[in-house]
Amino acid sequence: MVGHGYSRSSYDNCVYFQKTSDGSFIYLLLYVDDMLNSARDKSLVNKLKAQLSSEFDKKDLGPAKKILGMEINRDRQAGKLFLSQKKYVLKMLDKFGMRDCKAVNTPIAAHFKLSSDQCPKSDEDKRRMSHVPYSNATGSLMYVMVCTRPDLAYAVSIVSRFMHNPGKAHWEAVKWILRYLKGSPDLGLVFDQHRADPGGTICYVDADYGGDLDRRRSLSAYIFTLCGSAISWYSSLQAIAVLSTTEAEYIAATEGMKEAIWLRGLVSELGLQQDVLVIFCDSQSVVHLTRNSKYHSRTKHIEIKHHFIRDIVDTGDIIVEKIHTTENPADMLTKPLPSAKFDHCLNLAGIIHT
Repeated sequence: MVGHGYSRSSYDNCVYFQKTSDGSFIYLLLYVDDMLNSARDKSLVNKLKAQLSSEFDKKDLGPAKKILGMEINRDRQAGKLFLSQKKYVLKMLDKFGMRDCKAVNTPIAAHFKLSSDQCPKSDEDKRRMSHVPYSNATGSLMYVMVCTRPDLAYAVSIVSRFMHNPGKAHWEAVKWILRYLKGSPDLGLVFDQHRADPGGTICYVDADYGGDLDRRRSLSAYIFTLCGSAISWYSSLQAIAVLSTTEAEYIAATEGMKEAIWLRGLVSELGLQQDVLVIFCDSQSVVHLTRNSKYHSRTKHIEIKHHFIRDIVDTGDIIVEKIHTTENPADMLTKPLPSAKFDHCLNLAGIIHT
C-alpha cells in the first residue's frame, strides 16, 4: 500500500489512506484478509481494487454489506448508515438455548448484586458450574458489545469479572443479558449526516463511586459520538480505590481524555473536521478541578498521572463542560437504569432498531 502512494495511519495500523489532487480521501481498512475501501469518487475505489488485484488474488464482494459479523445497511437518500449484528445475535441465542426465552427491557437489572461471595464454594457446586458455558457465552456477548452494542458495556463488564469461578447468580445475570438481546436483536448504530455536530467528535464521561462489592472500586465509563451515534465506548473498574465521588469522576474524565487525544488525532489524520473536542461530565466539581487547582488541599492525594488532564485543557484543544445527568448517555455504562431512562440513553447515543 505504501508503494502505491498510501500512508499508514500512525493512530491505527489497520487504516491506510491517500489524499487525492482534489483534496478528497480514499481509505482502506484492513483486518487480516478482510478489507473495506471507501471514497467519494467510485472510480478511485475501482482503481484501488485493480491495484490490489495486481498484487494478489482477491474476491470482490461488491458494495459492503457485512464484515466481521457486522451487517452494514445504507439509506443514501436519507444520508444514514446502519451497523448491527442481528444475525450474529440470533445465532448466539440458538447456541445457548435462549431463542424462545422471555425478553426483558434492560441488559442488567438492579436486583443483581454480584460479588465473589456468590462463587461456588463446594466441589459439587464447582462440578455443576463446570458444565455451564459461562466463559463461552460471556465471550460471545463481549464481541457483540465491542462491535455495535455499547448498551451491553456495563452488564458485560460485571459478568466478565467472574470468568475464573462463576456461580449460579452470575450465570443468571448472563442469561438476563441474553434475554435482553432476545428483545432487541436488531438494535444497532445509526450514523446520520444530518445529525453531525459542527465541532466533530463529542465525548461523555461518567463514574459509579464504589460500586464494586468485592474491593469497593469505582467504575469509569465514557462514550464518544460522531454523526449522532457512538464510535467508541468503555466501561471498566478503576485500578485504584478512591475516596470520593469527585475523585471517581475525575479519573473517569482522565480516561475519556486519553481516548479523546487518540480519536482527535485519528479523525484529523483522516481529513475530518475536528474543532475543539468537548468532554461532557455531570460533575461540576470535576469541571472546576480540570481548570484550576483550588481544591488542591482535598485532592493532593490523587495520583499525578490523573492531573495531566489540566495540561490538555490549558491548551484549549479539548475542554470539559458540565451536562445534566439526564442528558448523559454514559450513565447507562455505569449502573442499572429504569427502562424509560435506559431508552433515553440509547437515543442519545444513536442506538436504534435497524
